Amino acid sequence: MIFQCDHRTGRRLKQESAKRAWLTKVLHMALYAYQAYTKEGKKVSGTIDATSVTAVREQLSRSGLYPISVSTAVAEEMTLFTRISSLFSRRIKVKDKILLTKQLAVLLRSGVPLLEAFELLIDQFEGRLRVMLVNIKDRLREGSSLAEALAQYPDVFDNVYVQLVRAGEATGRLEVILERLTGYLERREEISSRVRSAMTYPLIQLGLVLLVLIGLMTFVVPSLAEQFRRSKKELPGTTELLMSISDFIRHYYLLVVALILGSVLLFRWWKSTPSGARMYDTIKLKIPIVSFFARMGAVTQFSRTLGMLIESNVNFAEALDIVCNIIDNKILAQSLMEARENIIKQGRIAQYLKETGVFPPVAIYLIKTGEESGKLDTMLLTVAQNYETELKEYADGLSDALGPIMMVVMGITVGFIVISIAQPMMQQAQLVEI
Repeated sequence: MIFQCDHRTGRRLKQESAKRAWLTKVLHMALYAYQAYTKEGKKVSGTIDATSVTAVREQLSRSGLYPISVSTAVAEEMTLFTRISSLFSRRIKVKDKILLTKQLAVLLRSGVPLLEAFELLIDQFEGRLRVMLVNIKDRLREGSSLAEALAQYPDVFDNVYVQLVRAGEATGRLEVILERLTGYLERREEISSRVRSAMTYPLIQLGLVLLVLIGLMTFVVPSLAEQFRRSKKELPGTTELLMSISDFIRHYYLLVVALILGSVLLFRWWKSTPSGARMYDTIKLKIPIVSFFARMGAVTQFSRTLGMLIESNVNFAEALDIVCNIIDNKILAQSLMEARENIIKQGRIAQYLKETGVFPPVAIYLIKTGEESGKLDTMLLTVAQNYETELKEYADGLSDALGPIMMVVMGITVGFIVISIAQPMMQQAQLVEI
């Protein structure tokens, strides 16, 4: 019996030692970029996880590849060339961020340690996201918190994401926070996709109208204009206008293209300036349909985010700062920021949100009820859910309404051209009959 106990203990110690050795090896792996030749002489490149350059060369050799160069992908990412090329690289999709958050929550919920979870996640993604996960894993191994590591990528993980993760780490409920973040990102992406789909079909129709106009103005109108000019008859005003537009487009098409591109670039520059951004946001609040999306979007974003932050035990003043800084419209953000000062001083949120003129009466009533009952976070999330549903329904209705409107616009535009061409032709036919 003593021998059996010693034998079992020794075997268990060996297993634990092997497990620790494997874990140490995994946690010290890094991402390497390589270039190699195949047996056929074809040059290939890619990335691979390994503990050292020698290990990379051995793996490539076992795979039948002849390595040319091997370098650390993380180090390579910091070169000037990579920094410049990253300006033109494809952004990380929201769907990838949602998938990453969901998988990390599942792994942590299953009891997988954070470092091991990131090691498993690295194999699930490619490109920039894969390199980013390797960097995050390295920072975690060096002792950084997950929130600090994520904060190094503000274009991917915004302030709300980072603050919620920090709250999850502080309370020991990181997997719960990540599950809530997954739902938050999914709902936000669903609303954005609804709005995009509502505008996609009308934009396609508008593009078709422009193509038809360009075709008529470039090929049809010029050939008929020559015939009209040879007849030396007085033409209707609409026909003269159409011919003048056609002549201008044909002779000055480079100028037209330059004006369009210049206008787009000038508009984007103007919108990026502080004064231009404020004026642009002010104009958006005056356009009926756009104003609805701007206001309801702000209400939903404010309520959902503040509710999640309060629910996650984030400091109330800090939570208000975060929420006010993520509102897209600067005019609405300023109104909420002014309300934020009064809310912190007086400790009343519903009263000062009402004074902003942004929140509807029903939302104010629900927030006030939550404030008085001590369930402010629950009521804020209820407000967000209600207005998310309203936004989805409005977007669907807008998509159905804009289709026929664009068809009418297309019919009027093409009809104007056809009538302008047909009028002089009918006049000439009448003269021939006489």
